[in-house]
Amino acid sequence: MHSLTFIKELLTSRGMSPRKGFGQNFLTDHNLIRKLVDAAAVGPGSTVLEIGPGTGTMTEELLKRGCRVVACEIDRGLCIWLREHFASEPRFTLIEGDCLDSKSSLSVAAMTAVGDGPFVLVSNLPYGAATPVMSVLLSDHPACRGLFVTIQKEVADRLSALHGSKDYGTLSVLAQTVAKVETVAKLPPGCFWPSPDVTSSMIAIRRLPEALHPEPRRLATFCQKLFEQRRKQIGSILGREGPWPTGIAPEHRAEQLSVAQLITLEAARAERGPGG
Repeated sequence: MHSLTFIKELLTSRGMSPRKGFGQNFLTDHNLIRKLVDAAAVGPGSTVLEIGPGTGTMTEELLKRGCRVVACEIDRGLCIWLREHFASEPRFTLIEGDCLDSKSSLSVAAMTAVGDGPFVLVSNLPYGAATPVMSVLLSDHPACRGLFVTIQKEVADRLSALHGSKDYGTLSVLAQTVAKVETVAKLPPGCFWPSPDVTSSMIAIRRLPEALHPEPRRLATFCQKLFEQRRKQIGSILGREGPWPTGIAPEHRAEQLSVAQLITLEAARAERGPGG
């Protein structure tokens, strides 16, 4: 694996430096990198999507374990290095460009390279891309069997938050509807170079055998409507006309309802059709 000294010298020799606009905070703790890959339980034959591979430190660990890696990198200078470094590795595919074609869709080029079979995301995710990337994978890509990522602790808290918490929102509901969320490790800023201004978390999001809602994207859209006006009573947002599912009243606010209750409410409203 690449040491911090190696990464610094590599960038300097190529006239490069970490770019804040790309969220480049290189994870330099090799034990933590191994810990995240261990959590993903990947090996020979596994297909891995890696977003923001940087200098390829985690990529090397994934390839060492026999994985096929599709890496998506936006930094052109790093792309040149990655192509050179992994030139003789047939299991490595590099997609140069943004990992997102829009806030609600992943790069078509990256997903085409991943293919139709099952895959996992293993990444030290750029902070700015973390929420949209995870939301799209959870809602629209059931072939993604797990997300094993390093993200800002604040986002990790939202993923596992329970109703009644200030962190509870659409991302919480979506994640807990389709997966089990587990914290692998908490990372202080010193684990990265340059050190970010926030604490980070490594999390494992393992998809459930069957989602609790048949259309996660539809549920997320419904919840977003409620949580973007979280101070309002749900009756003021949806209309107070009943009937209301047992245990749910128009006077409730979205953050008071559990994941199961929100799923029940969405299903009841969907049955009523447009305007329900």
